[in-house]
Amino acid sequence: MPRRSRPSGRLSTTSPRTNKPKTLGQLIDALPPERAASAFTHASWAEDRVDSYERLEFLGDSVLELALAHELYTRFPDYDEGQMAKIRSAVVSRASCAIVAHELALGDRLVAEATDPTVELTRLASNTNVLAAVLESVLAALYLEHGFEPIAPAIVEAFNGRIEFALNNQVDHKTELQEQLARAGRSVSYTLLNAEGPPHSRTFTSAAVIDGEEAGVGRGSSKKAAEQNAAREALARLDAPGGVRAAR
Repeated sequence: MPRRSRPSGRLSTTSPRTNKPKTLGQLIDALPPERAASAFTHASWAEDRVDSYERLEFLGDSVLELALAHELYTRFPDYDEGQMAKIRSAVVSRASCAIVAHELALGDRLVAEATDPTVELTRLASNTNVLAAVLESVLAALYLEHGFEPIAPAIVEAFNGRIEFALNNQVDHKTELQEQLARAGRSVSYTLLNAEGPPHSRTFTSAAVIDGEEAGVGRGSSKKAAEQNAAREALARLDAPGGVRAAR
């Protein structure tokens, strides 16, 4: 009786895998009509406001943040909490989401789904807040359809350009500090404390002053750089227990 040959442990090369992961755009296009309908329904033509994309937007915001937080945590093991938080904040901003939505042509899809011809569709389709909201709503629809794990890689891939942009562009600490203080009805000013060294190689020292209190001091090769560093220190103190925030 002839001996049977042992099965090979190697994968067959005659039928290579072709199931390439779907992109975010492909996943959105494949959404069932009933699932996609509410994601592309603006409040201006919804029969009831709860039938618009706003509820999905609420959920999609968390889906996006989790996908990107996990990616940043994994990709940058040497970054501390503050560094990761700043990058994530920039990547999930309304402006950033609107750029990704534009790349996915979600504004065109919103116009195509509109049921009220009296609405200014062109304006809506190019509005930053609307585009960002639609993006978050479709992410929620995808999450409800597939769960988190199957869609997270596609989300990260779609936002990878925004991550790179955030990494390669300096965070504007002065603007961040100004906006944070403005929400509390406060303001900041900057004072040049010192300038030393020869004219071609000077070092400037500036202070960020909040409510008459020196909140942060920074040094730099220009006044702007010194003020940025002073703002960065002030932001750190704002978040510290008993810091500037307590001195209101």
